[in-house]
Amino acid sequence: MSKKDSLKVLTIANSFTDSLAAFWQQIVESAGCELHFERANHGGCELHRHWSYINNEEKDNVYRMYQGYQYKMREVLTKEPWDIVTIQQASHCSWRYHTFQPFADLIHDYVREYAPQAEIVIQQTWAYRNDDPRLFDEWKYPEEAIEKAAGMGVTLPTESFKIGQDGMYRELTKSYLTLAEKHNLRIIPTGYAVQLTRENDPKPFVNYDQSLMETLRWPDMPSQAGDVVGKHYWRKDQETGEMKLGRDTIHFNERGQYLQACVWFGFLYERPVSEVTYVPNMISDSDAAFLREMAQQAIDNFKQVKK
Repeated sequence: MSKKDSLKVLTIANSFTDSLAAFWQQIVESAGCELHFERANHGGCELHRHWSYINNEEKDNVYRMYQGYQYKMREVLTKEPWDIVTIQQASHCSWRYHTFQPFADLIHDYVREYAPQAEIVIQQTWAYRNDDPRLFDEWKYPEEAIEKAAGMGVTLPTESFKIGQDGMYRELTKSYLTLAEKHNLRIIPTGYAVQLTRENDPKPFVNYDQSLMETLRWPDMPSQAGDVVGKHYWRKDQETGEMKLGRDTIHFNERGQYLQACVWFGFLYERPVSEVTYVPNMISDSDAAFLREMAQQAIDNFKQVKK
């Protein structure tokens, strides 16, 4: 294991790396290492949208789309001697490889041009929580998204589909492996770590009757235990003043943010996750130990999954 003590890391992504901001710095420092971490992210941003921003920046001297709309991607890539630059697909497109190309190749080559010293690494994203309607109901992309993607050269499916959590994980993993093989890139196995927690959590997440979303009254919520993805919340409707039950079934909760940061630390610093001593206040010591163990298993065993 070639241990590293300090890294400069840039993500070209979306909210699925914004979640690293919660705990990654503290985790790295607790292991006696240093981190300079910056993001060139937009929420929900697909590869085709990233490339459209980059392409427009190259055509227009004023156009800047990154880091508070202060920088062009070219400027972000050259302002630090990055050790690592990560890329990934937006989660809703991650399981359809045809949505990756040619944009992943174009972004890959662009990073190579402006940050030739950096290793380009892929983050494997994750499957949604089992109560996400897209996993078990008929669902399709909104017409607006289909039209917008078409304008950028991407054909999104117009038909409804069902895929399931296992199906989503299987297909997104195939997509990332295909891209990694094409460019000989390493994959940060975040999605695999999520699957391992789902398989090994002593009290796994149990789906609930979807009618609860309409019948529960504040402050009650469906059970959320046992998954590192998702959370329920109550919010006040600004028009009616009534409390409405909402849910996020795709982003990490605090447990997931901790898991992700442990995976990134162990993978990129090439150090045992057991070196991490930081535990956030909202996570118990025993649960943090479980999450660190799942992170290490993901790092150690993902190659076996690829075979």
